[in-house]
Amino acid sequence: MIRLGTGRLDRLVAVGAHCDDIAIGAGGTLLTMCLARPGIRVDALVLSGGGGEREREERAALAAFCPGADLRLTVLKLPDGRLPAHWEEAKAAVEELRERTEPDLLLAPRTDDAHQDHRGLARLLPTAFRDHLVLGYEIVKWDGDLGRMGVYQPLSPEVAEEKVRLLQEHYPSQRHRPWYDREAFLGLARIRGIECHARYAEAFATTKLTLDLGTFHQGE
Repeated sequence: MIRLGTGRLDRLVAVGAHCDDIAIGAGGTLLTMCLARPGIRVDALVLSGGGGEREREERAALAAFCPGADLRLTVLKLPDGRLPAHWEEAKAAVEELRERTEPDLLLAPRTDDAHQDHRGLARLLPTAFRDHLVLGYEIVKWDGDLGRMGVYQPLSPEVAEEKVRLLQEHYPSQRHRPWYDREAFLGLARIRGIECHARYAEAFATTKLTLDLGTFHQGE
């Protein structure tokens, strides 16, 4: 298996349509990156849930998922499930995010996610971040939209367990949901781990990836 890095990572953008999307889809990756790169800047944008319990949960959760990072989080108040009707507001938020950061990597929903809010946000990103690597995370749901993925971030057992612990600790408003449990989160991570010869992993989709395989240093 060939592993290709993206070079030095100093700035990361993570976006979600709802509070907990980022943590569910890429919480293990955030933990892995932030633990390996103290001081990394993380600009996070969430389109809905602002001004109440959900925002408080999100702020505490992402602080825990990004230990040691320079975290800058914005949580807006767009209505849950209504992103297509608030397209201009969402687009303005993404463009404002672009103006304040030049990220090395973006974590975002998949463009083929069955949820209209996730899918809409994913399709907005390339209109502002045109030359950036975007990894689309997956969120298990009743729609049954999980598919074949092509990009993997292996997770150590410790990180996988910590992700589940933090999800349970920081999002009490979601604990009543039948899919929001340890088995679902670790089960998917185990399957994705099998696919990349690891114990656990998070998987991502990407629609465009530019390689630079001809670059080398003298003596290598």
